[in-house]
Amino acid sequence: MIWRDRNGNIVPGDNGQDRFLEWMYGTAPGRCLVRLMIQPWVSQSAGWLLDRRISALAVKPFIKSNHIDMTDFEQRKFRSFNDFFTRQVREGRRPVDMEPEHLIAPCDSKLTAYPIGADSRFRIKGVDYTLEQLLRDGELARRFLGGTLLLFRLTVGDYHRYGYVDSGCLGREIHLNGVYHTVNPAAAGRYPIYRENTREYALLESDHFGTLLQMEVGAAMVGRIVNNPGERMVQRGEEKGRFEFGGSTVIVLLQKDAAVIDEDILRNTREDAETVVRLGEKIGHR
Repeated sequence: MIWRDRNGNIVPGDNGQDRFLEWMYGTAPGRCLVRLMIQPWVSQSAGWLLDRRISALAVKPFIKSNHIDMTDFEQRKFRSFNDFFTRQVREGRRPVDMEPEHLIAPCDSKLTAYPIGADSRFRIKGVDYTLEQLLRDGELARRFLGGTLLLFRLTVGDYHRYGYVDSGCLGREIHLNGVYHTVNPAAAGRYPIYRENTREYALLESDHFGTLLQMEVGAAMVGRIVNNPGERMVQRGEEKGRFEFGGSTVIVLLQKDAAVIDEDILRNTREDAETVVRLGEKIGHR
């Protein structure tokens, strides 16, 4: 999968990780390993290990191998690898676009945008899905027919905290148990990961974009989706929660005509490229 910035320039990706995952999902021996790796207990065990103090030894090699620029983040000693992985950005490093007409990104990620057909179908990396499969709720799925699905894919080097795309009133959260495929395109083109992976979602009665749905999808080595408890009235850009170690995804569903997505994002998606975005930046408008 190609990554592009907002000016259309190609951004280097993690080719080593991509090659390994292509082997894992694209070969018979690799798929045998997949069957083990996607089990929830594997990710949960990895999460337990990465909470231990000894795991902090992996932080510096991880930063180096993934070319992570730490100047955006708090400077302190990390207690464990997960403490590092869920690090906070420094104040002012993720300014939130507060223009009411603007739709913002909920996280640092690689973004693609997909139309939802009148039959509730959408297609990601050659795999067909329906909203009912994604949500396990046919009545709710019908509310988003003809709308847009925004897929924000986080990779291991991204900031793994996410916020709300608009202010409004948050509904109750729904948890759907599942497995833990990687969300790398190597898996997305071979397995229906967005109807198999563990995920959580909630409706947001937003101030500017009608009723929208925000979902968090767990992935390989993500043992925990940690959403913050609190008030039902939320603010644009306010932290909603975090993912612990691994790649993962945030999905936003918009109803028909709720927003117009920026053309560079739509063009990149048509050309099978992901657009690199940061939490709080404009990605569309009303």
